[in-house]
Amino acid sequence: MDLKESPSEGSLQPSSIQIFANTSTLHGIRHIFVYGPLTVRRVLWAVAFVGSLGLLLVESSERVSYYFSYQHVTKVDEVVAQSLVFPAVTLCNLNGFRFSRLTTNDLYHAGELLALLDVNLQIPDPHLADPTVLEALQRKADFKHYRPKQFSMREFLHRVGHDLKDMIKEMSRVLGPERRVQMEAGWSVTCLRGQSIAGWLVWEFQLETQRLSLLSV
Repeated sequence: MDLKESPSEGSLQPSSIQIFANTSTLHGIRHIFVYGPLTVRRVLWAVAFVGSLGLLLVESSERVSYYFSYQHVTKVDEVVAQSLVFPAVTLCNLNGFRFSRLTTNDLYHAGELLALLDVNLQIPDPHLADPTVLEALQRKADFKHYRPKQFSMREFLHRVGHDLKDMIKEMSRVLGPERRVQMEAGWSVTCLRGQSIAGWLVWEFQLETQRLSLLSV
């Protein structure tokens, strides 16, 4: 008789998942895996537990995605100093040449290099150009009956580059363009490193269509 009763007694033993649920500190799980048949209370606890777990996973994935987007905030503090060592600062104009200084000979030899003409010396995508600029470019790119002349890249850079005296609009007496500033190929301006100075310098880049002013202390 003992042998017949042993299987029924063994079936009453709690399963490993029930033992884990009752010993776990995870909130709500012990109300789901309990002894006995399935009840409405167990179903409600299961729905609440799965919903909370899903919400946690959604929020966590959103935060992880936000972290890997590398969001950042840049804060700048401005400190005014009466005297400081002037660094070597180089300002380069992205507009490497002045359009108003270009000639027909320049466009013939360097039009493709300047991305103003294609390989056939034609204006690419004229419908995208400004009407005023397009009119001037068409006038300068008229090569009918044109006989090309000798072309020098060095002379071209110095002629169509930006002039230093046109860029420096204001300067304190401490600074002087002949001692502190040098021009490189008409494109870049470098303020040389000097002794401790106290002064200011206002740059103004005339970009044919827009103007940019910078203040160097």
